[in-house]
Amino acid sequence: MRTPLRLIIADDHALFRQGLKSLLLVQSDTEVVAEIESADDVRPIVSDTDSDVLLLDLQMDRWMMEDIPQLSRLTNVIVLTASESAENGVKALRLGAKGVVQKRFAIETLMMAVRSVADGMVWMPPTVQTEFARQESSSGKELTPRESEIVRYVTSGLRNIEVAERLSITESTVKTHLNNIFQKLGVRDRLELTHYAIKTGMVAVLDRNR
Repeated sequence: MRTPLRLIIADDHALFRQGLKSLLLVQSDTEVVAEIESADDVRPIVSDTDSDVLLLDLQMDRWMMEDIPQLSRLTNVIVLTASESAENGVKALRLGAKGVVQKRFAIETLMMAVRSVADGMVWMPPTVQTEFARQESSSGKELTPRESEIVRYVTSGLRNIEVAERLSITESTVKTHLNNIFQKLGVRDRLELTHYAIKTGMVAVLDRNR
């Protein structure tokens, strides 16, 4: 049986925080290990608490966006937001958050996000995915469909020769595509490519399109 995921809720609205905790308590694979109502308490409590995921309201008694880089070094951060702004979601992900969930979504969506992030993936709603892709395209980082296929296979652990066999191309062609991908994304090797793909949600998006 899987050990329950240890969650921290940081939200300055008591009714929302308590309601969310009640919904999480009925989940068999989660455990709420701390509740935080003040922005100034978030970092010290997260530092002192063993957790798998921090559910962080962006708009507490102050704006929490700039806290994400430090918090993301301590635990996996999922941003909870009432805002429909896709730009805020993209910014949070670029600062180190592993997920963005809008508060209007059902508990089932939040739980899918929590489990995905705990398993090392990135979670974002479609509007944030679209904005992320738009920004990547405008910055010259858009991959071709074939390059995206290669990223999917490489990040799943396949060697160049195995990727070539899957795509019915030569190993040399795979290497050429990889060099182009490295240049576009600003990464140096397969390991950095995998980290980039996970951090940006690229792997999760590709997997849903298999």
